[in-house]
Amino acid sequence: MSESLFEALCQRQSMAARTTVGPSNLQTQIFTAFLMVFLMFFMGTSSLYTPQETLSNEDSESPTNGRQGLSIEDECEGLKFEDLFDYDFADFKVYIGDDWATAEMDAGAFVNGSKSAVVRDNLDGLFEGLSGGGNDYISTDERDAVRAIGPKCIGAMDTRIGMKEGSPHRGAPDWNNLTFVEDGIGLEEIDLVPANHPEERSCQNLGSANGCKEVPVSVTDDLQIMMFLAQDQSNNVRFDKLPNDGDSNFTLALNVTNMSFAHLELNFPLKQGLRMSNYSIQDTVTNSDGTMTVTENTDLAAPEALYLPDGRLRVNQVVTYAANEYPIQRDLFLDFTTMAPETNEAPEWSSNAPEDGTVIPMLDGQNVVVAGEKTEMWATDDSGWGMDCTFIESGWTSSLDGEGNFIVENQNSQATSSGAECYVVDPFGETSIDSRNWTFGEVFTSTAVLSATGDNIEFTLSPTGLVNEMSINAHAHQSNAMGQMRTTTLASDDAILTLPLDGLSPGMVMVMGQAQSSTMLDLDFMLNFGLKKASLAPLITVSKNLDGMNATWEANGLTFTLKGDVLDPDGEDVTLSLLLCGYSTNDFLRDGSGWEINVNIVSCSSQNPPVTAYDIVLTATDESGTMTTYTVFVPDPYASNDDTSNTDDSGEDSEEEGLPALSMMATLSITMLGAAFAGRQRRD
Repeated sequence: MSESLFEALCQRQSMAARTTVGPSNLQTQIFTAFLMVFLMFFMGTSSLYTPQETLSNEDSESPTNGRQGLSIEDECEGLKFEDLFDYDFADFKVYIGDDWATAEMDAGAFVNGSKSAVVRDNLDGLFEGLSGGGNDYISTDERDAVRAIGPKCIGAMDTRIGMKEGSPHRGAPDWNNLTFVEDGIGLEEIDLVPANHPEERSCQNLGSANGCKEVPVSVTDDLQIMMFLAQDQSNNVRFDKLPNDGDSNFTLALNVTNMSFAHLELNFPLKQGLRMSNYSIQDTVTNSDGTMTVTENTDLAAPEALYLPDGRLRVNQVVTYAANEYPIQRDLFLDFTTMAPETNEAPEWSSNAPEDGTVIPMLDGQNVVVAGEKTEMWATDDSGWGMDCTFIESGWTSSLDGEGNFIVENQNSQATSSGAECYVVDPFGETSIDSRNWTFGEVFTSTAVLSATGDNIEFTLSPTGLVNEMSINAHAHQSNAMGQMRTTTLASDDAILTLPLDGLSPGMVMVMGQAQSSTMLDLDFMLNFGLKKASLAPLITVSKNLDGMNATWEANGLTFTLKGDVLDPDGEDVTLSLLLCGYSTNDFLRDGSGWEINVNIVSCSSQNPPVTAYDIVLTATDESGTMTTYTVFVPDPYASNDDTSNTDDSGEDSEEEGLPALSMMATLSITMLGAAFAGRQRRD
């Protein structure tokens, strides 16, 4: 965004604010612009829960400060989002920090069809009166302008989330409100200005940035708007630290008024025994006499509380709010406690868990030994579960991450394997009755090199002895292609697999495969040895015409046609170029491997002496940048030249001149015959 556009926008906001009372139409337009930053979940009319103390935003001075005292924060504070903008679906995620004083908010909104056209029209209307604004086209300049001032605007808005320690709370007394941190806010959008749209054009207004593009506001391409944690920032939300760090009871409240269709996800720090004890969804209606009527909403589904494999609590809630329900205020209250439930069954191993004595295979440098989609079937518990493993060797530890991946770390360089006894534990400290004893460690080491010809990978495997025998299958692998599979049995001796590179593109190549044995879990591996498949040069040919010549000339004598084929052994796309008399062109007609080009000799007209034969250089370049050059000689049949040794002497001219000049070999042969005849006469 250009600085002038930003300053002009801010100045116009200031002027408008001096001439209006209350939220002006301009304010409505400005707020509509910040639909891009989309905090449909977090933008309320004002703080819906009045705290005893609120944290101030320690932001730098606004660019508009000093202009009649009006700032972007002033424009954005108190504006309501959902009254102006209708999204199809929104997804909001909140991660409470381990310090119980900060948080991260991520959000994404999806706008489809005609609704997206309304968003584009509103954004364009924001800049009416400025260059390029209000012209029924939404431009990349306008998009960038909104991105630039979006974080500051959001920093002044309300999150609509509050917390309070103590017994369960309802209503609006003394909430500890969460507030945004401007520096931590990152914004992005997808297809607000759709790239390469059929109706796209370069920006028509004066002062537009280089490369500025715009499309009509009426386009109905779907768009997506996102907020996330800005790069190199630890949080984008803060609040008054909970004195007891979540150890005691507390209530979290969210105002969900006007959220037409959204999914909310709340993630809490690891806290032993933390659970959701109760909830309620309340609808509040203000009566004509000023009194309020509060009713429990039983139509919305109850929130879902679950424990991640690493023990953290997550709460999911889907909310809806029909347009005809306005002005009902809808609040969600979630009560939490660390008190143990009245009844709690101990977790149990399932039949899918590895049996005692099973080897859990590992790879050097890789800590995730079993994926979450497998470990989730190892045990059962009503409240979720994790694992507690005690290793025989020192320096070994294990854990389950939030996705259930089984992570094992070894800080003991002297012990390449270790046994461990593992129990299943639930979030409230209950432990499974029985345990499982497993052995962890590497089952093979490996190296790989390219073959001398470069068309295979020589994959060498060495057993460690942890497993007596295993079957190995592997292939050369790229993200979009794989080579032929090869299989071997690995026992006490090294084994070598030759992995073909046929069908793979030039570039990085991995080794992918699986090791299997009856005494261990299957080991899926993807190994990077830094190997690259070399690029083979394209092959280019030029076809002869019926006269046996490389080129076919036009009657005007100014152009000729070349034809041929080009292939790349690696299957990559190939581009062609032609160089003649210092000028190049790539105006080839392509049909599969065939190519054709009409060559104009006008570029050679300034040559001195005049050109009577043309050396054309063809260059074929594949996607990897490997090039092949091919030189084609094309004589000019219309050129005038007395040096008959460099011209084709066929036709009527050769008949008028009689016998063609003898070649050097023919002259030499006649001379030798004459000498032999003279010698014989002397002998006679």
